[in-house]
Amino acid sequence: MNFKKPESFKITKAVIPAAGFGTRFLPWTKAVPKEMLPVVDKPVIQIVVEELVEAGIKEIIFVVSKGKEAIRNYFSPNPALEKLLAKNGKEKELEEIKRLNNLAKFHFVEQLPLGRGGTGVAILSAEKFIGQEPFLVLWGDDFIVAQPSRTRQLLACFEKYQGTIFSCLKREDPESGLRYGFAQGGEIEPGILKVSNLVEKPGFGKQPTPYAIVSGFVFLPSIFENLKKAVEKFGQEREVHYNIDGVLPSLDKEPAYALEIKNAKFYDTGNKFEYLKTVVDFGLKDKNLGEEFKKFLNTLG
Repeated sequence: MNFKKPESFKITKAVIPAAGFGTRFLPWTKAVPKEMLPVVDKPVIQIVVEELVEAGIKEIIFVVSKGKEAIRNYFSPNPALEKLLAKNGKEKELEEIKRLNNLAKFHFVEQLPLGRGGTGVAILSAEKFIGQEPFLVLWGDDFIVAQPSRTRQLLACFEKYQGTIFSCLKREDPESGLRYGFAQGGEIEPGILKVSNLVEKPGFGKQPTPYAIVSGFVFLPSIFENLKKAVEKFGQEREVHYNIDGVLPSLDKEPAYALEIKNAKFYDTGNKFEYLKTVVDFGLKDKNLGEEFKKFLNTLG
């Protein structure tokens, strides 16, 4: 593997692909990125960023597209706003704005205009910021709440096994075959597979294992060469995928593992119904609004 040994290296970089158009939320997403949908008082993408920072990530690369300026603006300093807040004595608000600016070192890169795009192209677009280091990828429009956090579980698994790591949740209902990709392989310890194959959305009831691949990954730098080859070979025929195009070609040389995230709840905020459920869930848990919100919900028929 072309990266530093664990005794001298710690993963400090993460990529958040956020270039999609969010067509399921049109016309809202014509002007506002889906990653900026609010969950009570913060956008989805902030929840993702804060999870990474809490686990020790220092640099975050956002892969965006034209029309996603709101993400850049949200995580960038705004001197005029800060000056206004200071002038008006809004110390609490000013402190929060400055905290956001300094959560991590942020980079923004536009997704490369290669072929028909896809998640693989989004990840490939961040190569110049990653170099020859293993790195994390989290999507910007969903998240997992877990103890310890998803990111901490991924990093612990990587430290032990030194390979690509896929976040997984066990899904056995037939509908899952339409929604997720799945990992196949032998279980090397409870909740961890050594991957032998990856299947992308096999179809209703056709999932080969319960290990459904969800948001959150550690990738090795070799993924970039695999993705470049896939773009050249398939780029005009179909989208390029991070899993079957980025990881599968290297399984004979570099191991990959499927990790079941423990004590986890998955929030798919890229889906309208699941987004509404997320807002309700977080609203009920909010320390300032929860009780009043619960009373309101109880008045509904």
